[in-house]
Amino acid sequence: MASTETSDTQFFNLFSLVLGILIAVAIMLFVTARLIGAHTQGEYVESDPLRVHTLEQNIAPFSREAVAGQDNSALTAAAAPAAPAGGGSAAAVPTTGQAAFQAVCSACHGAGINGAPKAGDKAAWAARIAQGKDVLYQHAINGIRAMPARGGSTWPDATVRMAVDYMVSLVK
Repeated sequence: MASTETSDTQFFNLFSLVLGILIAVAIMLFVTARLIGAHTQGEYVESDPLRVHTLEQNIAPFSREAVAGQDNSALTAAAAPAAPAGGGSAAAVPTTGQAAFQAVCSACHGAGINGAPKAGDKAAWAARIAQGKDVLYQHAINGIRAMPARGGSTWPDATVRMAVDYMVSLVK
């Protein structure tokens, strides 16, 4: 019986030693990975487009002022969505093509649902772009095949055109 206890004790000691070595190796690998990552991870986090976009939104000016003698046409374009047709709220109308794409268009054009050309797919957009922007604008505003007019939104024509321009820019 003593040899069984000795054998069990030896096994337990050996098993504990091997387990301890594996845990030590795992900790060393973790520390090494953290040291390597600390030097390179910051660069990727700082240059992440989503982070940069969010940062730009957070530091954007709250309002804009018209300056006498300057071209203030950007202010009128930003103020135009304040009274959208159809009674929608001004906050619901995007001010950039990218925002419009992300709010509505990406639902179908992001995944290519119902035959919608995927955003960024040069082959799918080539023939459509060849028809000209006016045709693209008309299809987006009036709808075509499974796509509802204005993508199902109540946005003004200018906002729909910005979204079309943004999607076209993704393939150029």
